[in-house]
Amino acid sequence: MSLSILLAAIVVAAAYTEGHKPTEGTITVTGLGETEFTSDLIVIEGEIESESYDAATAYHNLEQNRNKVVAFLVAKGVKEEYISFNMPYTYEKRRSVYENGDYIGEQFAGYNISQSYTIESKDVDITESAARELPSLIAEGIDISVRNPMYYYTGLEDVKLSLLSDAAADARDRAMNIAKSSKATLGGLKLSRAGVFQITAATGDEEFSAGGSFNLSSRDKKARVTVRSEFYIKRK
Repeated sequence: MSLSILLAAIVVAAAYTEGHKPTEGTITVTGLGETEFTSDLIVIEGEIESESYDAATAYHNLEQNRNKVVAFLVAKGVKEEYISFNMPYTYEKRRSVYENGDYIGEQFAGYNISQSYTIESKDVDITESAARELPSLIAEGIDISVRNPMYYYTGLEDVKLSLLSDAAADARDRAMNIAKSSKATLGGLKLSRAGVFQITAATGDEEFSAGGSFNLSSRDKKARVTVRSEFYIKRK
């Protein structure tokens, strides 16, 4: 009888303990890291061209124009070592020939030699201003084109690491607030995943991309990333 009473007491105690044991589960939250920064590197690309019925003359003219472009940029404050040219590209021009309204073939129309250039500099203001004036060389007979500037930030990797840290901390803060409001205790981290980086213009309503965005057209940019974290919780 004594043994039966003891076993019954153990069962009742175990049932009481199990009934008052904190329940465990998880909570999933998304944290955000966001910052703004100004680009410190500018890249400008373009092309110069030359045409002539004689290939040697076309190349000679191209070489002269290339020297004029470099001299123009250096005079505006751009260092010569920041300017580079790719290999020239040559092709024969052809024009369609018609007789009595009927197409009879093509005729040689001369040579066209083009050469692309790149200006890459951390002197953003000077380079931006000089490139803006490059089209004025057209008035001197230089066939030149200038594409829109591209802006980069050389410390972007440090920005990304900082944003990941901020987003992870924000996720934990959110989880703690939710747990506190739910009268639960926040436990350790179970799982954490970072989203893609979105780098957009600092102003405007530029849309985000599922694969991440990387704005190159704006000098002032905004970077953001999310971190999705799952934490253990205990509820009394």
